[in-house]
Amino acid sequence: MTSAVDVSARSDIGAVRHVNEDSYLSQDPVFVVADGMGGHARGDVASRTAVESLSRTLSAGSTPTPDEVITAVDEANAAVRALSDAEETGAAVAGTTLAGVVRVRVPERAAEEWMVINVGDSRVYAWDGRSLERLTVDHSAVQELVDAGLITPEQAEVHPERNVITRALGAEDFVDTDRVFVPAGVVQAFLVCSDGLTRELSDETIAEILAGDPNDPAAVLVEAAVAAGGHDNVTVLFVRPRV
Repeated sequence: MTSAVDVSARSDIGAVRHVNEDSYLSQDPVFVVADGMGGHARGDVASRTAVESLSRTLSAGSTPTPDEVITAVDEANAAVRALSDAEETGAAVAGTTLAGVVRVRVPERAAEEWMVINVGDSRVYAWDGRSLERLTVDHSAVQELVDAGLITPEQAEVHPERNVITRALGAEDFVDTDRVFVPAGVVQAFLVCSDGLTRELSDETIAEILAGDPNDPAAVLVEAAVAAGGHDNVTVLFVRPRV
């Protein structure tokens, strides 16, 4: 897994918002998207702060351990947390989602793998050339309802509280980061995106676009999401490890 990685990346303000609160980092070994909490103070600064922190702690060309990645996310959380005053609560708190993949070395398995990380409702998918497999679980109010069997995934997509996330960088002093490990060579490509993509395009539509093998997948997906309404900022990374 020491070979290079091809990346297609694009971020757009969308058709409605006046500020792009999304940020991304595409710097091998780190490929992440951060979506500043919409309607919250300094969402754009929060997402930018998170990716800048990760850029410093997970330097270009390095191959960190999983523990080092979690430490880096914890440091990013502290940096975003520092944007808010201690007495600020609720919508006054600066926060951001974080989702993506990191190339890591796993000492106990003597191997390099991809580590999928997630906090919030941005997403990571695996792409096999024909279909998408979602690798992350949203930290959201509607996902909790789905998990409890109270609503269906289809109802979740149009639920009035679908924008309410239950976990974010900057919301608390400590953050719980989901992680999944994918062995090298198993996944043809990773799709990392903010919810501005998945709110406008279904997984099936995204798969249809990718199946057309566009030269710049992120640009085509973002343009399609904006054309479909673009109600939120849209950010996409399409990460293809070279075999």
